[in-house]
Amino acid sequence: MSDDDRTASLMTPARLAQLKVRPTPAASPAAWLDQLATDAGSGHIRRLLDLRGQLLALLQGLSAATAGQAATELAAALGEVDFTLLQPRGWIARATGKGKEAAATFQARCDRCAQAGERLAAELRALQRQQQERAGPLERTALECEVELKAIEKIMDQGARWLQDMRNQLKAREAAGGDAATLQKIQEDSRRCELLVARLKQLRAASGATQPAIEHCKALPQRGAALAASLQQALEGGWKDASRRLDRLCEQAGGGTAAEGAEALRQSLPALADALQQAAGDAQALQSRVQAAATELTALQEPLQAAA
Repeated sequence: MSDDDRTASLMTPARLAQLKVRPTPAASPAAWLDQLATDAGSGHIRRLLDLRGQLLALLQGLSAATAGQAATELAAALGEVDFTLLQPRGWIARATGKGKEAAATFQARCDRCAQAGERLAAELRALQRQQQERAGPLERTALECEVELKAIEKIMDQGARWLQDMRNQLKAREAAGGDAATLQKIQEDSRRCELLVARLKQLRAASGATQPAIEHCKALPQRGAALAASLQQALEGGWKDASRRLDRLCEQAGGGTAAEGAEALRQSLPALADALQQAAGDAQALQSRVQAAATELTALQEPLQAAA
């Protein structure tokens, strides 16, 4: 088998189909091999470009900012509830109407809590819809990207082995010498090696830039689900009970009766507010991760386009 035949055997029609490359008819086998060296992996790169656009579109519909703001507002409203307004008033306060004024102030602050709770519940439902609509497609698209990256990695490994084999042949052929035609073929094969070296560098740059962006995208659905679960727990496990107890205290204060259970509720609200603040922090962190992932995907345009 000649050196040219041996080189061509490493780039068979089956290999060409695997690379998803469809070059125009070349003038010679040597030109065909040059094109293979230049275009290796281009089909996978073009697919990554398409998937990158899909991921960006999916990220544009993800937002945790408003849910975090709603959690912060409810925590702040809870902190403004003043249980001293429920303390028993003397006959002078009752005569001058200050007792009713205190009850009205307490009612107004409880109303702000109720409004904030309603908004948070609405934002939680929106966040859950986001998860249902986008988490699955986001995970599947990221998985497709990983498949393409693995294919590119395989091409780079095969290309490195091809280079090593070709360079070993070139050394042997150079040592053997030959006529002008033989030396011309050696020069052509050396140039072809350099073409493949440049191509592998492009693939490596594209793969190296894509991998972390895909990993970050993969983590977003799980973080979104965790945020929704923590907000759900704060609403169902804390706020729902606190809301009922606040309503009962407002009724008692409005009727001039003793505020039963006020102290127990006062002691429990800080823990609920802390849980809401923690969820708000998680929402802010998730929003930052979404924005960072979008920035990474935007930056991928250049290395992927260069290798396409």
